[in-house]
Amino acid sequence: MGVWLNAASAATALNVVLLFALLTIWVRNYLEFRSKHTLGFAVFGAMLLAENLLTFNYYVINRQVADYLSQADPVAGKAMMFVQVLELGAIVFLLWITWD
Repeated sequence: MGVWLNAASAATALNVVLLFALLTIWVRNYLEFRSKHTLGFAVFGAMLLAENLLTFNYYVINRQVADYLSQADPVAGKAMMFVQVLELGAIVFLLWITWD
């Protein structure tokens, strides 16, 4: 894989770990408060976690897709990396304000 897809894979792996932490907090809050707001966060976190797990599968686990992506135009790898890094920044911010 190229350097851009390696960076995208690393960002996706971090997203999965951080989203699991966020989802744990949000589900615990929902079980305690039973509000629609906390349920919305939990559902959002679950869907975003599913998206990142699928993306991680494409980047790392499924060799056929990973090989195809590594042979693609480097511009595509840069774009995929940029999206994953932006998502990582948003998740870090959400974790920071949730934990505060």
